[in-house]
Amino acid sequence: MAEAKKTVKAAVVKTIDDLKKELAEKRNDLLQAKRSHAAGELVNPKALRSLRKEIARLLT
Repeated sequence: MAEAKKTVKAAVVKTIDDLKKELAEKRNDLLQAKRSHAAGELVNPKALRSLRKEIARLLT
């Protein structure tokens, strides 16, 4: 029937400071991507979605 999801343990454990730095970088990347998308310069608009997903993963 329905299979249970298996949890995967993280290969690398990151510190809180590392996660905060990475989150700040991703938010900055998202801001830059939004600006370039508004200007019509963004080649791949799917990058916005992937950046938002990465930010959400960092927050959870």
